Amino acid sequence: MSGGIMSEDKICVGAIGGAYGVRGEVRIKSFCAIADDIETYSPLTTEDGTQQFHLAILRSIKNGFAARIAEVATKEQADALKGTQLFAQRDQLPSLPDDEYYHADLIGLEVYDSGGVQLGRVKTVLDHGAGDLLEIQRPASSETVLLPFTLSAVPTVDLAAGKIIADPPEGLF
Repeated sequence: MSGGIMSEDKICVGAIGGAYGVRGEVRIKSFCAIADDIETYSPLTTEDGTQQFHLAILRSIKNGFAARIAEVATKEQADALKGTQLFAQRDQLPSLPDDEYYHADLIGLEVYDSGGVQLGRVKTVLDHGAGDLLEIQRPASSETVLLPFTLSAVPTVDLAAGKIIADPPEGLF
């Protein structure tokens, strides 16, 4: 696996956006399907596990939540954590229905068409509200293609084998 987004037992569930107000509260961006679920995964940690955060959501704000982290007492401490990614243990997360996946699990998967031809590798997963798009990096190229992450365009995701079988719309690749 390349990229620092995922380790086997941790999933990035959010990020600290810096201080909110002057009393040590922080802005939190949640990457959870149900945004306020981030509060239930405690403690959250940095990716390397060296810091732990016990999080309590105070209220919704634009683009996230205002929250209190037990380990943060001042605006300066909150600002120092700006950009910190928050990780939950995979076993804390709900198991997903069969047709849903954590974005972190899809990144890096090889993508093949139904005839076995390699189309590329998943670079990122984009969520534009109307459904997810897989950004596929073409083999030996810097070019990327956006593939709708729908059952018709992506009939098979085999996490164990590390690959996706795609049936892309005509002319996409």
